[in-house]
Amino acid sequence: MTGLTHLDAEGAARMVDVSAKATTVREAVATGRIDMIPEAAEAIAQGLVKKGDVLAVARVAGIMAAKKTADLIPLCHPLPLSAVTVDFDLDDTGVTAKATARTAAQTGVEMEALTAVSVALLTVYDMAKALDKGMTIHSIALLSKTGGKSGDWHAAR
Repeated sequence: MTGLTHLDAEGAARMVDVSAKATTVREAVATGRIDMIPEAAEAIAQGLVKKGDVLAVARVAGIMAAKKTADLIPLCHPLPLSAVTVDFDLDDTGVTAKATARTAAQTGVEMEALTAVSVALLTVYDMAKALDKGMTIHSIALLSKTGGKSGDWHAAR
């Protein structure tokens, strides 16, 4: 089996050896959305959710998740993150999350940004589920990545 980076010649899983790659500054930005009933969005906006400040807790959860990505995604390299931000846009029908992860390393931070968004949105669900069990998480996607051998990439959105 050749051509698959996470499999060796015998087909066994392996972590890709990035030791020969140059260390470069890399950044990735990801987004995602959770839709909910207007009453739940209003409760979040007004700080009336009984579990506490939903977006503050979700922000911390997203940042912590980015730092644990290698523990969650098999064969993912642990990275020395230099920055992680998680921001939210709350509207009448839900919350859009945007995470940015940055490092100076030999491999990219796309998985860290995507993990941050995913866990942040899961945290919003957990904290507000008493108000709306039918919330829907969707549209988790990479918006951009910069740095590294393959260069910059931006979604065509």
